[in-house]
Amino acid sequence: MERQRLRMLINCGIFAAITAILAQVEIPLPLIPISGQTLAVGLAATILGSRYGAISMIVYMLIGAAGVPVFAGFSGGAHVLVGPTGGYIFGFIAAAFVTGWILEKTSYTLLLALVANIAGMIVTLAFGTIYLKILLEMSWPAAMAAGVYPFLVVGLIKAFLAAWIGIAVRQRLVHARLIHPITE
Repeated sequence: MERQRLRMLINCGIFAAITAILAQVEIPLPLIPISGQTLAVGLAATILGSRYGAISMIVYMLIGAAGVPVFAGFSGGAHVLVGPTGGYIFGFIAAAFVTGWILEKTSYTLLLALVANIAGMIVTLAFGTIYLKILLEMSWPAAMAAGVYPFLVVGLIKAFLAAWIGIAVRQRLVHARLIHPITE
């Protein structure tokens, strides 16, 4: 049991690193860039489950808050968390938990992983948009235009990729006994 827990915590560190790498794959937009971070969130949740997926995002956020340039655009520091993208980063934690939780309560199939990852995308966008609205004192229509609409199509593509890749990798890791069929 201790060995499995240690293995899962190491996996959390690996997914924090994967998130940092995918954060650098970005399409710049005026306020919030489109990056690979949410793909990494979906992968972490689909592969590791709710608890460990969320832990991997907490580790990612703490490393970035400490100043390591792991956020999009090689940025880091606590100031990023209180800037326009901060709500999305906090949302990654909730999204990973929700995505993993849905899969744990249903089943690890491609269709359910897609549904779970879309739910996670909605959670991330909700956190980010609410944060944008409050921080920049925007109207709801302006916050939606800046924080949701530009990300919907790409978000759905990333949700599909996270589901497809995540289920395939998870099955291989379970088969190799590197993770349990149902993460604790």
